[in-house]
Amino acid sequence: MASSGGYNIGVLGATGVVGRLLLDILAERAFPVKELRPLASANSLGKTVAFAGNEYPVQETTDESFAGLDILFASAATDANRHFSPIAARAGVTVVDDSSAFRMDPDVPLVIAGVNDDDLNWHNGIIAGPNCTTMQLVIAIAPIHRVNPIQRMVVDTYQAVSGWGRDAVVELDEQIKAKAAGNGDALPREIFRHDILGNVLPEVDAFLDDGYTKEEWKVIHETRRIMHAPELRITCTAVRVPVVVSHSEAVHLELARPMSAAEVREVLTGAPDVRVVDDPSQGLYPVATDAAGTDDVLVGRIRSDVSHDNGVALWIVADNLRCGAATNAVRTAELLVQRDLLRGAAAPAASRRSD
Repeated sequence: MASSGGYNIGVLGATGVVGRLLLDILAERAFPVKELRPLASANSLGKTVAFAGNEYPVQETTDESFAGLDILFASAATDANRHFSPIAARAGVTVVDDSSAFRMDPDVPLVIAGVNDDDLNWHNGIIAGPNCTTMQLVIAIAPIHRVNPIQRMVVDTYQAVSGWGRDAVVELDEQIKAKAAGNGDALPREIFRHDILGNVLPEVDAFLDDGYTKEEWKVIHETRRIMHAPELRITCTAVRVPVVVSHSEAVHLELARPMSAAEVREVLTGAPDVRVVDDPSQGLYPVATDAAGTDDVLVGRIRSDVSHDNGVALWIVADNLRCGAATNAVRTAELLVQRDLLRGAAAPAASRRSD
């Protein structure tokens, strides 16, 4: 596979927000990179990306771009990942894909590092990472589910504009500038159907025939899949808010048996990747600005749900770009190395989980 000098790494979508952040996290975590191959569309030719103090020219992605790679981080748009990730896997590359292209494919494990690591054992060349809203939710609730199974869950998300992409961040910034200049009656708008400044929009991704959005569907079905809980009852309302970075979630759990707020705090205080911030009397609870730039999932406002004997309510906040995408991709690659699972398309079918 790779020599003692490290691994040959490709980053598909290297010029995007998550791609650039992924390069930063690879450097921060000192991932052993022997060769770095930044890949993007032809529109990015001539650009460079920074990694570990050096600048690397961006290469146009073609079907021949993956020869000699050990790991490909696929962080491009879903359609590009859907095309290129299988090609890379057939070339023997292990692909960590953070788009929605393969999340519900039964032959592709959907993994949150630290939650369902053993699902990596049956990969056949591609590993999917979940949606950012699912990521922070499951990191926070999985420790509770292990000690007191969740029977039903209501999730309301308050999602930053960066979850849509760079253009949405620009649109919010332009609306702020226009409002400050006294042009509030004609704010620039191209991304969202309504002004995002001063608004909350109960529309994240496309609406489906059942009235839910694709984003809400992702939270429901990805959570079930990662937690191996296909019968778990979940409902979700996803909302876009005028915040640049960090998604927030109001979560109500109905558990198998009663559990006090103190017991929940104790479980979460010892949980990996979770930071409990919960002293409302002192104004201490998770907020978007505190989560931004960190890998922690912040949990607070932990309280009994007065509407249900076995109910618990939580407020969950995390950086949707770092925690919600890039850091999980790098941690997944670290696990693949540690477990000697960089086997790409050569993974034996018999090793796949059957459920």
